[in-house]
Parts: sequence; structure tokens; C-alpha cells
Amino acid sequence: MKWVGRFLLLLLIVLLGWIWHERVALWAFPDIISAYTAKEYCSCRYVMNNDADYCRGYVKQWLPTSSFSDEAASKTITVSGMGRTNSAQWLSQRQGCLLNP
Repeated sequence: MKWVGRFLLLLLIVLLGWIWHERVALWAFPDIISAYTAKEYCSCRYVMNNDADYCRGYVKQWLPTSSFSDEAASKTITVSGMGRTNSAQWLSQRQGCLLNP
């Protein structure tokens, strides 16, 4: 039974080491959800001229977004998820959509 405790302690140390090694990527992950959704929806809707319902299904992810806004007049998509908000805007048919900084 003593070896189980040691194994779990070793596993915890390895897990913490991996988290420390990947801290930059793990910190960026929450932005990826809303940025991907905004950019891909914008491209689907305004570059490819697909239906809004189709594009919502196209960008649906396993992790849900908390808010979604499609401003048709300015062709700007704003998406919030995992505590981060990103937006993308259609520029032109040639340039496509740009993720806003």
C-alpha cells in the first residue's frame, strides 16, 4: 500500500512539471476558443456567403461560448468564451476577415 502513495506523489510531481513546462500554451488556450469561433464564423458567413444557421453549426465546439453577436451592418462578429472576448470583422472579398487585436 505504501507504493501506491509514492506512485501518486510521483504522478503529481510529473503533472505539475508538465503544467509548468506548458504554462504559456495553457495560458493562451482560453483565447483560442473565442478567436477561432469569431474568425471562422466571419469567414463562413461573409466570405463564403453561407447561411447563418449553417455557419453556427460549422463553428460549434465542444467547449461552449457564453455570448455570440453578429452585427450584420458592420459585418463584425463578437464571441465570448472561457472569460475572454474576441471579434473579427469582414474587410473585403479579397482580404476576407480579420481578427481584431
